[in-house]
Amino acid sequence: MKDTVIILGSSRSDGDTAKAVFKMQDITGCDYIDLNDYDISYYDYEHENKIDDFLPLMKRVIQDYQNIIVATPVYWYTMSGILKVFFDRVSDLLTIEKDLGRQLRGKGFGVISCCINSGVDKEFWHPFEKTSGYLGMPYLGNVHINSLENDALFTGFIKEIEAKE
Repeated sequence: MKDTVIILGSSRSDGDTAKAVFKMQDITGCDYIDLNDYDISYYDYEHENKIDDFLPLMKRVIQDYQNIIVATPVYWYTMSGILKVFFDRVSDLLTIEKDLGRQLRGKGFGVISCCINSGVDKEFWHPFEKTSGYLGMPYLGNVHINSLENDALFTGFIKEIEAKE
């Protein structure tokens, strides 16, 4: 899965979600990107923030990877704030960088979530599935982690991704 990148969207670069990402990275050899390492500001209708790190990051992700997996802790029944800002900025790829945005079509998209509960409501996955469909990105699936002891979850998720490649 060298053509896969995991985008970590957590407030803690060393928290449970990050540990899950590192475990998947160890198993698959995929790359990861920590959104905390980038200056990405909120969506701006005037696009005055187009000089931050979002567009260069997306150019690299789109150029270098066939599969994009986002990883998020579950905060108040939804994705983390930092990942939501990242998702909001995808709008830039539909307005000021349309050619770049079109290159997302056909790339695989998946999700890793993590929290102390054994699962999340099916509605949690809705924004990811809908965004994937809207962007023309085949949905590779999702996995929820509540214990780093359970390698079987990763193995099943990885097999799902590989079957869809």
